[in-house]
Amino acid sequence: MKKAIVSLALALAVLTAIAAAQTPTYVGADKCALCHKTERQGLQFVIWQGAKHAKSFATLSSPQAAQNAQALGVAKPAEDPKCLKCHAPLHDKAPALMAEGVTCEVCHGPGSDYKALAVMKNREESAKKGLILFPNPDDIKAQCLKCHENAHGLTFDFAAAWAKIKHPIPAK
Repeated sequence: MKKAIVSLALALAVLTAIAAAQTPTYVGADKCALCHKTERQGLQFVIWQGAKHAKSFATLSSPQAAQNAQALGVAKPAEDPKCLKCHAPLHDKAPALMAEGVTCEVCHGPGSDYKALAVMKNREESAKKGLILFPNPDDIKAQCLKCHENAHGLTFDFAAAWAKIKHPIPAK
């Protein structure tokens, strides 16, 4: 009986380890920047750095955030899940990346399995390894609206917002 319990426990431990090893993890924007800061890649990292998304977590410490939070009954916006869900969407999955705000992996998925150059050189392989791609503007807009639909009572102009942050890879 004891051998059966030990065997079962060992089997469960092995299966848990295998499942954990197969779960993609978030790697952070610095890993993306290694390749995506060049003109050849459309300056994607540079565009993100200059956009409000890269500063979205930091804005939670602003006087405006304190005012908005008070209206929502939130004492500490930089700690409240109601605020973090949009200003630092990875706060629960990758707390170490909270300061990145709305970072690459918020939209494109955890990068551990697709970040390798050999994988990223092949769009189809990247997608197989977990890179989330958006085939059309409606899919992009749906992703944006997860946070921007009536955020703080503000109207969201998708076309104008997308024009500021779009980051395609230039045609060769």
